[in-house]
Amino acid sequence: MKHCRPRGIFGCISCTTGTLCVMFILSWYLFLTITHPSNVKFFVTEASLAQFNLTSNSTLFYNLKVNVTVRNPNKHVIVYYRRITAIAWYKDNDFGRVSLVPFDQGHKNTTLLQALFEGHNVITLKPEQFVEYNEETSVGVYNDLAVDFDLTIRAKYRSWFKTSRFNPPIVRCRLSRVPLISNDKSAPTFSVTECNSGNFFLDRVVVY
Repeated sequence: MKHCRPRGIFGCISCTTGTLCVMFILSWYLFLTITHPSNVKFFVTEASLAQFNLTSNSTLFYNLKVNVTVRNPNKHVIVYYRRITAIAWYKDNDFGRVSLVPFDQGHKNTTLLQALFEGHNVITLKPEQFVEYNEETSVGVYNDLAVDFDLTIRAKYRSWFKTSRFNPPIVRCRLSRVPLISNDKSAPTFSVTECNSGNFFLDRVVVY
């Protein structure tokens, strides 16, 4: 029976180990590249109120317009937005919801979303919050408004792997100094606001 020489055995082990290390490093780098893309960025570029009237029976009549830019900074990731629900808040009260049209977003693409909340709803304000509302109404500029985006998406990495549908963390856009548009007043300029999109490509059901 022919036996391997010790030098040959050690050389083979060393070569195999080196090859496995290189393959592991390359595979790990590819894994990180594919599974850890940069978060999608959301920016509120415009927000204004045409109506924001709270009656004595705590019914809020509202007309809120919000423009949001959505930026996919990734070079090799396509995002498929399959459900988009925008939720409007004022001082811890969600007062309006709208469904936006689903769309697909390619590599390094920026998309404009427009959400219009219009109607009326009953909200509950604490005494101090009601005082704040009256103060804001007197100057025609409102704070403590927010818009959240509840999403269902799919993601395609490079050109060969597409995920199943999942729900990323809710995108939270906190707004301040939202002007009430009036015919007899010039509206103050709204400042662009960056939203918190969390770990966008992780399913919030799994994370939380």
